[in-house]
Amino acid sequence: MGTSLAPYEKVSFSACGFTHDVYKRGAGPAVVVIHEIPGLHPLVIRFADRVAEAGMRVYLPSLFGEPERPVTSGYVMKSLAQATFCMRRSFSVWATDRSSPVVDFLRALAKKAHEECGGPGVGALGMCLTGGFALAMMTEPSVIAPVLSQPSLPFTLTASRRRAIDASPDEISCARQRFKNEGLSMIGLRFKGDPHVGDARFARYAREFGEAFEAIEIDDLATNPEATTYPHSVLTVHLNDADPEGPTKQAEARVIAFFRERLQAG
Repeated sequence: MGTSLAPYEKVSFSACGFTHDVYKRGAGPAVVVIHEIPGLHPLVIRFADRVAEAGMRVYLPSLFGEPERPVTSGYVMKSLAQATFCMRRSFSVWATDRSSPVVDFLRALAKKAHEECGGPGVGALGMCLTGGFALAMMTEPSVIAPVLSQPSLPFTLTASRRRAIDASPDEISCARQRFKNEGLSMIGLRFKGDPHVGDARFARYAREFGEAFEAIEIDDLATNPEATTYPHSVLTVHLNDADPEGPTKQAEARVIAFFRERLQAG
């Protein structure tokens, strides 16, 4: 099970027409961890704790859902419906070649985090609904270590959407130039059988960014055996914490090492 937000400092942050609570913990260069559906649940907090323990300061924006509420199927469906139908001002879940409006808020948060923490830049990680946000955030110069965990937008109802990514041509071009000019790279993670993050989408990332895209693709059998849903959430619900040498734990370790290397933590 994950841990609680008790050790975190809670602040309200406003930017670009949005206001959200942000939870902060740790010392060192900043990493913005953007939660998945259904919200800032305990297993997202567990991952954030591990990033903080590795020598970084974690910023956890709460964009929807109830912080610390455990994941249940009903809670997932409720949060998904809210993000899809009730929060259209924040999230573009069907659009192709366009990021969600809330990414502007996240860029501003990354800039603020860099001002507070210093260092060479900021890490950013999105999950599921927010999985592609870290790529779009690279138009903010402080973002230098993007990680995309099971990037699920746009929803995959048609062939064109299965290969689409939730970033605009300008955002893609900016990231491509920064990867080349600044020697940067990004990580993408998924379970191989995840219907929301299929082969076509990861092939698109590889085509757009070449060697700058490090793909971590995990066999479905490596999932957390206690999980009751199909393998999807690589770093949280479906991470097999009982197998320290297993593929999901290796993926977690690689992501944390990537942040430490890029941000020169410690």
